[in-house]
Amino acid sequence: MKVRYSPLISIFAGAVMLVGCSNETPVHAPEQQVEVPAAQAPSADQPVMGAERRVLAFGDSLFAGYNVDADDSYPAKLEAALRARGVNARVTNAGVSGDTSSAGLQRFAFTLDAQDAKPELVIIELGGNDLLRGLPPAQTRDNLDTMLAETQKREIPTLLMGMRAPPNLGEAFVNDFDSIYPDLAKKYRVQLVPFFLESIYQRSELIQSDRIHPTADGIEELVAATVANVREALPETPAS
Repeated sequence: MKVRYSPLISIFAGAVMLVGCSNETPVHAPEQQVEVPAAQAPSADQPVMGAERRVLAFGDSLFAGYNVDADDSYPAKLEAALRARGVNARVTNAGVSGDTSSAGLQRFAFTLDAQDAKPELVIIELGGNDLLRGLPPAQTRDNLDTMLAETQKREIPTLLMGMRAPPNLGEAFVNDFDSIYPDLAKKYRVQLVPFFLESIYQRSELIQSDRIHPTADGIEELVAATVANVREALPETPAS
């Protein structure tokens, strides 16, 4: 485990300086040549067809696109990647920088109600800022549980983007936090990406100088690593 997470320790230290916390405050980074993933390149052999598929990307700065152009945000690049696969996708960016799971919960139902049409898929990506602020894992669990209960009540398929706690927070904290996402995915029978940042967290060249947020290339890598999960989570039949 130490080998797996040790590259993030410098990122955690940078995050501490950014938020003005002491070195004892638990923090988390929600944040070779980088090649353009094939999933991002438009293909004449894969035309966009069929009814529009609406996806709501709900999260924090990792979705909002902190310090990158709007076209380089995860939702925008995900939409392009899905369309390159022939899916007539429209991905709405409902990311708000700085959102904890509590802040996300406060606006979750309102955001769903505000959509022009019911989404065919909701992607939930929250928890990194809970770690940054050292919030109790039980609180994060309860907030995400309530959001998943809401999408279940509305019969909206959901994809949950998992986060992981750094080992310096202690074994008990890590176990409590890391179990949140697989437990809730199992409880609500939703699709899960176990660790959203898996493809970039060890690659400093894909992380901005703040040592927290991915660069545009880093976001592209995240999309390439998760677009298949999103495609699988979309219902086979478009909503009427």
